[in-house]
Amino acid sequence: MIRTIDPGAIKPADLHQYLLGAVAPRPIAFASTVDATGVPNLAPYSFFNCFSSNPPILVFSSNRRVTDNTTKDTLHNILETKEVVINVVTYNIVRQAALTSVEYPREVSEFEKAGLTPIPSDLVKPYRVKESPVQMECQVQDVIPLGDKGGAGYLIICRVVRLHVDEAILDENGRIDPQRIDLMGRMGRAYYTRASGESIYTIVQPYNQIGMGFDQLPPSIRHSTVLTGNELAQLAAQSAPPESDKVLALQKESNIQALLQTDNPLEHLHGMVQRELAKENLERAAHLAWLGDYLL
Repeated sequence: MIRTIDPGAIKPADLHQYLLGAVAPRPIAFASTVDATGVPNLAPYSFFNCFSSNPPILVFSSNRRVTDNTTKDTLHNILETKEVVINVVTYNIVRQAALTSVEYPREVSEFEKAGLTPIPSDLVKPYRVKESPVQMECQVQDVIPLGDKGGAGYLIICRVVRLHVDEAILDENGRIDPQRIDLMGRMGRAYYTRASGESIYTIVQPYNQIGMGFDQLPPSIRHSTVLTGNELAQLAAQSAPPESDKVLALQKESNIQALLQTDNPLEHLHGMVQRELAKENLERAAHLAWLGDYLL
């Protein structure tokens, strides 16, 4: 059963939780700012992403508090100075980052409260977080208010003017290795996700290859009771069906001959397709899938 929700008919706090639970995981901007007198502030924001690489633009949102409609020190500081450093949040510092979300008095440094090390930036006044492996010094291009009630965001558009990357997180090609950087993502409520280990896998979809699409899959494949939508998409991403002579040549294999004599040969064949897809053996998986269509 689907629950249909009118955003204007429920409490903003409840709508907030639906949105955060659905639009997830979200990267975390660990935003470092200073006020006009130089007092530092550090706070995490998960309404955040990269929106352009040329020019390099990051955008995050500092929202009005749902409870009392007040705004946060980060926003006040940015409106005063037009500068921010966005640090990434890794597994090693995620609890320290969470601690900085506490509403400390304006004159209190979250660096000290969270046990993090402030280091000078090159081009902007806010400090970088030493323990974060990527620190992005930014000049604020614009701040766009989206409303004046509790929960309304202020889009903070930041241009990256200096990037600092710890070489320990780079692979042999000089690219950021997701296992080494070990980033954290924000879910709804108190939930987080760790973007490393078994949670990382690759989806290779060549941008210059036109996939044949689901509509070109034979019905015996498209309506398989074994293959999932994701697995069908792997087959549909191929540029063309496999050549028939290569497909029919599989009949010579003894294990295929035995499989074709079973009570449910198509299901067994699709099970083999599934296993080959799991190993990224796309060509053999396609041959097996089309063999079922030719013979059964």
